[in-house]
Amino acid sequence: MALALRLAERGRCSTKPNPRVGCVLVRNGEIVGRGFHHHAGGPHAERVALADAGDKARGATAYVTLEPCCHYGRTPPCTEGLIEAGVSRVVYADGDTDPQVAGAGVRQLEAAGIRVTGGVMANEARRLNRGFHSRHQRGRPFITLKLGMSLDGKLALANGQSQWITGAEARADVQRLRAQSCAVLCGIGTVLADDPRLTVRDPRFDLADRQPARVVFDSKLRFPIGAAMLREPGRTVVFTRNSEEALQQSLRTLGAEIESQPASDEALDLHAVCARLAALEFNEVLVESGPLLAGALLDAGLVDELVIYLAPMLLGATARSAFATRELLNLSDAKRFQCLETRSIGRDLRLTLTPALA
Repeated sequence: MALALRLAERGRCSTKPNPRVGCVLVRNGEIVGRGFHHHAGGPHAERVALADAGDKARGATAYVTLEPCCHYGRTPPCTEGLIEAGVSRVVYADGDTDPQVAGAGVRQLEAAGIRVTGGVMANEARRLNRGFHSRHQRGRPFITLKLGMSLDGKLALANGQSQWITGAEARADVQRLRAQSCAVLCGIGTVLADDPRLTVRDPRFDLADRQPARVVFDSKLRFPIGAAMLREPGRTVVFTRNSEEALQQSLRTLGAEIESQPASDEALDLHAVCARLAALEFNEVLVESGPLLAGALLDAGLVDELVIYLAPMLLGATARSAFATRELLNLSDAKRFQCLETRSIGRDLRLTLTPALA
């Protein structure tokens, strides 16, 4: 199963919106087939491993990191492939939370006389597909908030200068975060101030036409028609409450997708927007924003992971704070986090945190 998980990792940046899955076939103590799911529309891990094994799959045990699917989608069911190949046993790590599967895959295999064992290295498998499970179980993506800041919690000087607080190694590491995300999210303030592309440009990641979508929160629809991201491959999705058709159409003409919310709202409903992001099949969303959006998402309890690149410098009292969360009157109301990992990235320190359990 550990080998199957390593195989699944090879699809970390390419399977979106599908889960990352690996499969290993073993017969008489010998590995006879292995495979992983590479991209949506391509063969699933089980079928790749079965093709690799050929006739040796008959009587083998299939180790697969996710419960085999049992429905027709872009590809035929993996359960049918396993049954037709004559495997004798299936060992899976994690259950599939897609309502079209959710235990039905196991039942179909057992009905065909195949022995099934589940829960082997389940925690490792669940983390690998945390966004996929979040979308199906919670109705919203897994949201990671990324920030680069100084030791005193600042992300820019008072005049807005911020390039570069963090070093080249940290910026390269952010390319990895982008590559494994379904979408990169920012607010309109970031677009107007920095004109970011929000693309993966590191040649280590061969994404072809699978660049993460760019998502912009822009309640008043101030999005400039000359924005750099509109010239990049892939999707640009703009959420707004401005219903003016002429403005919306001008952006649609340039390839942007406009997602409207009720104009009566004073601001975007973050919970509703996140539900819509799930409906758009975004599993993991990386937020690269300024302090206002970062604070709003934290206040709304919508941040699942916080990744901070901490630069060894001080920017001073007048510099811009990284977070604009609501004012607290009691220390007991402070948002607390637990640190999962601390790692040196070049000259900087990368902290990976999750909200602390109450």
